[in-house]
Amino acid sequence: MTDVKAPKIEFPCRYPIKVMGHASPGFEQEILALVQRHAPEVREEHMSVRPSNNGNYLALTLVIEATGVEQLSVMFADLRAHTSVKLVL
Repeated sequence: MTDVKAPKIEFPCRYPIKVMGHASPGFEQEILALVQRHAPEVREEHMSVRPSNNGNYLALTLVIEATGVEQLSVMFADLRAHTSVKLVL
């Protein structure tokens, strides 16, 4: 049996981040501002928004220029700590 290794990510690279959370007022702007702390180049046009069928949740996808694993780890931790966020991928 051979070990299958995940492909290594070569940085810097364009990296999509998916954030799902409650569709509360200001959620999109709060998440954008949080991501901009770690990736200042991200703008609103780098974000796509998709509401759930009932409109209770939003799925945001933000594409950043990732500089390394540490940047992603800290950003994901900050996103998960947000009270309205349910899932970060």
